[in-house]
Amino acid sequence: MLAQEMGIKSGSLFHHFRDKQEILAAVIEEGTQNALSLARHALEQCGASPEERLHAMARAHLETLLTDRNAHVVALYEWRRLDSQARAHLSHLRDAYEALWEAVIDEALNAGLIHGDRFLVSRFVMGALNWTVRWYDPEGPRKPEDLAHELIAMIAPSTHAVPAGSTKV
Repeated sequence: MLAQEMGIKSGSLFHHFRDKQEILAAVIEEGTQNALSLARHALEQCGASPEERLHAMARAHLETLLTDRNAHVVALYEWRRLDSQARAHLSHLRDAYEALWEAVIDEALNAGLIHGDRFLVSRFVMGALNWTVRWYDPEGPRKPEDLAHELIAMIAPSTHAVPAGSTKV
């Protein structure tokens, strides 16, 4: 199916990859590198407040899910299918991405913006954002920016939700 989608013969695919495991690892690596790059860029471009940084990470994560949907979704749902060697090779990327989130969540916790255990908060936020691939319609009334603000407002009471179809100024 992958070869067909790419417009090549199925055997040609294995000229570049040894097996399906190597293809999976390449897709996950690309998706994770993209997510890490977008997150770093978002943090560089935003203000210094914990609230701005939390929103920037949520927006970047949604952007990753929406612009590189296939690679990032594969990374989310197929990580466990990687063999141990591929997981070991790629774990530094996943760990770097999670470290960015943990730092931003720590800042928000220390500022009193959000409350709770960092591990649980990070899993809750990441789970909510990741689940949007199942229900969010990019053609619907909410823009990704609005969605990020609304989702973060649910855990950070000092933020303000944005009405559907509008943009926050």
